[in-house]
Amino acid sequence: MVATPIGNLEDISRRAANVLSTVQIIAAEDTRRTRVLLQHLGVQDGSGGNRELVSLHEHNEDKASPYLLKRMQEGADVALVSDAGTPLINDPGYLLIKLAAAKGVQTLPVPGASALTALLSVCPLPCHPFRFIGFLPTKRQARKKLLAAAIAQPEAMIFLESPKRIRGTLETMAELGTRRVMLGREMTKQYETFYVGPAAEVLSQLADAPKGEFIGLLEAQEISTDQAAAESVLHALLQELSPSQAARLAAQISGGNKQDLYRKALEIQE
Repeated sequence: MVATPIGNLEDISRRAANVLSTVQIIAAEDTRRTRVLLQHLGVQDGSGGNRELVSLHEHNEDKASPYLLKRMQEGADVALVSDAGTPLINDPGYLLIKLAAAKGVQTLPVPGASALTALLSVCPLPCHPFRFIGFLPTKRQARKKLLAAAIAQPEAMIFLESPKRIRGTLETMAELGTRRVMLGREMTKQYETFYVGPAAEVLSQLADAPKGEFIGLLEAQEISTDQAAAESVLHALLQELSPSQAARLAAQISGGNKQDLYRKALEIQE
């Protein structure tokens, strides 16, 4: 599983370049993009050498994976690459890994570039612990429901979004709360840009029709010691009592807000 650059081709590791130049088969999400990388590395594919370049993407994964497994069982080394970044991080390849594991075929990671870790490494907002959810739903109501649930939780949320929907996503975030966000656009490329601030403020900085893929982070919410204690009491009471009863007693014991604790009790129960 070979990580490849998310933009700047100079970010390829020496180990990744060596693997791509020595394996018999390269399975690629987009063979056209992979050929550009191989040309940059001076590696010939099947069109000009003896290295086979096989297409493996979300629409043919069920057919390509058994073929690749068969070739590996025959002794071939296969390198899997996605369009950009680390394979299986919101990219195809899981079925191949699953089949390989079931048949005892060894799978090795060749780590490297990842938009997720790249954003975290320069994030000035509280971002631990975090939850990565990949691309947000395309339909507005489903997206709003997911964002509302995420904002109700204290951990940071990392998401991917298309340029067509990023403005709508920020508008929804602004409606739901005041938590700050960070956006990374065209990371490692010539027009790499980062935005940080409340959703409404970040929205005002974007073009009307922004270009490039976005990765975003909703900041983690710090929980006070008192709030953490109240929620701990609430968890214990919910083992024996209804949400309303548990919230009322937890408020009396901890001094917390009964309505807030009741909403939290319903979340825990769900």
